[in-house]
Amino acid sequence: MVETANINSFFKIDEKLIKIDREALDKCRDRFSEIDSVTEYNQLKVLSAFIKNGVSESAMAGSTGYGYDDRGREILEKVMADAMGAEDALMRHNFVSGTHTLTVALFGLLRPMDKILCLTGRPYDTIIGVFGIDEKTDGSLADFGVEYRQVDLKTDGTPDFDGIKSSLQSEKYKMAYIQRSRGYSTRPSLTMDVIEKLCNTVKEISPDTIIMVDNCYGEFTEKKEPCEVGADIIAGSLIKNPGGGIAPTGGYIAGKHELVEKCAARLTCPGVGREVGATLGHSRELYMGLFSAPHVVGEALKTAVYASALFETLGFAVTPKYDEKRGDIIQCVTLGTREGLIAFCKGMQSGAPVDSFVVPEPWAMPGYTDEVIMAAGAFTLGASIELSADGPLREPYAAWMQGGLNFHSAHAGVLLAAQKMLEAGEINR
Repeated sequence: MVETANINSFFKIDEKLIKIDREALDKCRDRFSEIDSVTEYNQLKVLSAFIKNGVSESAMAGSTGYGYDDRGREILEKVMADAMGAEDALMRHNFVSGTHTLTVALFGLLRPMDKILCLTGRPYDTIIGVFGIDEKTDGSLADFGVEYRQVDLKTDGTPDFDGIKSSLQSEKYKMAYIQRSRGYSTRPSLTMDVIEKLCNTVKEISPDTIIMVDNCYGEFTEKKEPCEVGADIIAGSLIKNPGGGIAPTGGYIAGKHELVEKCAARLTCPGVGREVGATLGHSRELYMGLFSAPHVVGEALKTAVYASALFETLGFAVTPKYDEKRGDIIQCVTLGTREGLIAFCKGMQSGAPVDSFVVPEPWAMPGYTDEVIMAAGAFTLGASIELSADGPLREPYAAWMQGGLNFHSAHAGVLLAAQKMLEAGEINR
């Protein structure tokens, strides 16, 4: 367990916060032990995948040009498939973001006149333009004749299973889409139990419908992944959980072999698919990142649990609570005021290993409907497996915090966020 006394050897934290910090850490002991158990299981699962597929030094050599016969790339994708409990996988550095990876999968599997049903309400801000929900964005799925519909969540933020059943019974859908994480909302992230229930509901009514899960932020937070409970295809970003803080960019798609092949044809071109794609020396980073991912995710989960306990003790609304089951690494803290959100992000930035001297300011970030403020002093630009926090400048002025390569430094970052809020008069206790 962290020694709180060490904090003030390097950072000036108010004694009032130090006392509350001790209370929060004490609350977290049992949850930390549970996280360690999940981390060990997933670390052994990944180690087993490396051994099963015969990873060697030669597998980490890079390729150039077309990248034909890149043995290391092929082995890496087999390892990733096993780690995700899937038949097959694509894992490439040339996916530029999680949204890009999801887009490749969507365009790879959907055709004009197909219908897609989102089971988890309105999706995350950056994927809205891909679907063409609010307007027919140039190049969106709507622009290609794919029809999007959604089943809104219930008032408590959970899936509306009755509404889902009714929608599936009334029309034929090519795809059922599930967003595992909460995005910029305070609804619960989905655990494997809920995802399994959603998959079973879809397959009972419409067995030919493809079930796709946006798995961003969720990998290795539980002992199972969505493909192991009924999902047909999943996708995520390598600068989130499965990159382990080492992968410099990239994404993955995993699932049924025939579906992954269709996605590969979209990633490159029909008739060539996964057979091309130079690795350019990035294979070692992707291997190392995947191997480190379970442990790093465990550290990020501890950071989220601790932040939840600390800020709840300080009187703020948090979701999930520190002792709740989690489906991702994200912690939402409702700060209540514009000033509180800005102070939180400024304090967290001040505890970052990179760009700690930078002062975050709200700005009109592309892909978002409101001004957004972000704290992200990361080794990899935008890597949300590293300690970061962000939120739109709109009610309820909540911060969505995630990441932490190791709990000891992330613990300090969270405390510094509270310290900055205290100095700004946003903490009354």
